Amino acid sequence: MEEYLATVQVALEASKRIISEHFRSGVEVEAKNDASPVTIADRHAESAIRDVIARNHPEHAVLGEEHGATVVSSPWKWVIDPIDGTKSFISGMPTFGTLVALTFEDKPLMGVIDMPMLNERWIGVSGQGAKCNGEPCRVSSKEDLPEAILYATEPNMFSEEQKLRFDALAGEVKLRRFGGDCYSYALLASGFIDLVVEASLQYYDVMALIPVVEEAGGIITDWRGNPIREGWDGTVVAAATASIHQQALAVLNR
Repeated sequence: MEEYLATVQVALEASKRIISEHFRSGVEVEAKNDASPVTIADRHAESAIRDVIARNHPEHAVLGEEHGATVVSSPWKWVIDPIDGTKSFISGMPTFGTLVALTFEDKPLMGVIDMPMLNERWIGVSGQGAKCNGEPCRVSSKEDLPEAILYATEPNMFSEEQKLRFDALAGEVKLRRFGGDCYSYALLASGFIDLVVEASLQYYDVMALIPVVEEAGGIITDWRGNPIREGWDGTVVAAATASIHQQALAVLNR
């Protein structure tokens, strides 16, 4: 795993240089087929990460948001979201991140949440704990839903029916806020947020989050409490403690 960590560190420094060059530069924004925004920074940052992986681990498969999947067949797969939070990036908000996961047979063994404009980097490695900028991090010890701080990226990520369930949950917590993208999960891993509930996520949005949250002591599943695997329904509940997780699931599934 040390070899893979070294690879991801080099890859992230390369992507950070590209992202920094384009941040707040008035970069042109295009619309993808699903109407979501994309920029040259997204595409070039992913290419930089893929180039480093290809040089060091050519036998590994790669899946990225912008450039799809390689034709390599391997139980090892790198999953990349070069700019998680492109809407924040194009708005000049620094709370977007770069996500890189390494999976083995669809199980994420390493995940990185890199915040290039904030100089913060969370790394979770299966069985080795989670760290932020090299220092161990830990989720909060909150046990009761009325004490919890809840985050989601934006209201329109939910269907009408999901939004009703989310609003019911939001009515039972101490504080609800929108925004953050992947940064919310990083802050959960460091004990500042207690609950993140989202929907409409893609595989590359969430694989890197799982080792970070779990290795910091938290729990992350879909809305029914099932593990997140390729092809799941796009819902996520990440919680600091088993107690808050179960309470949140109970409200979401009333």
